[in-house]
Amino acid sequence: MSATNNEQRTTNIATAIIVAAGTGTRFDPATPKQFLELQGKPVIVHTLEKFQASSSVDAIVVVTAKRYVAMLEKLAVEAGITKLRHVVPGGPTRAGSMRNGFDAVDPDSAIVCVHDGVRPLVTVDEIDRTIDAAVHFAAACLVAPITDTIKTVEYNKITGTVDRSSLRRALTPQAFRYGILRKALEDADLSEAVTDECLLVERTGVMITTVEGSPRNIKITHREDMALAESYLAEAAV
Repeated sequence: MSATNNEQRTTNIATAIIVAAGTGTRFDPATPKQFLELQGKPVIVHTLEKFQASSSVDAIVVVTAKRYVAMLEKLAVEAGITKLRHVVPGGPTRAGSMRNGFDAVDPDSAIVCVHDGVRPLVTVDEIDRTIDAAVHFAAACLVAPITDTIKTVEYNKITGTVDRSSLRRALTPQAFRYGILRKALEDADLSEAVTDECLLVERTGVMITTVEGSPRNIKITHREDMALAESYLAEAAV
């Protein structure tokens, strides 16, 4: 392969970091949400399969709690996730876990794409479009419209109604050029309880492009989310 082709291939490398470090067991006292079975296989396997199927993703790094590293490696092998490069232990916060995951990413990666392990209904199209937006615009966030009417409240009294036309729910994946996410993590307070990577990147002054996603790209948080995910998967299989 010529040097020019090598350079071109390098610029196309995208690594996905799947964050599955949570140990919350609010509706199952024995099993974290990412390992609960959804239509016969763990939630995290559904998620990994989507990134395995994406032609935009070259490598996968998973961040999970230290005691589940071996289990996740085994699940990935059994599921045929050949793009998995590393499973690394998480930190005490989302930002800390992200830093651990980022440290395992090949520095030749042009794009780093971050996704919640408990969002198993993400589509390959959403992954591809978010990465493509990051390639062209440096940073991208998958979003969905807000359909509920939003009120501002003080002391249990409604003080106003928010114009929701300019509001979006932040989903994942969120994708960034390698250097942009590196700078955001270097500047971050890793002990702070941030909920997504876009917040860290916003603080560096980088503008983030939005990519329209599906409201069905839900995060498994409550028991009813599992039932909803089962319903969506059943509909997709018909």
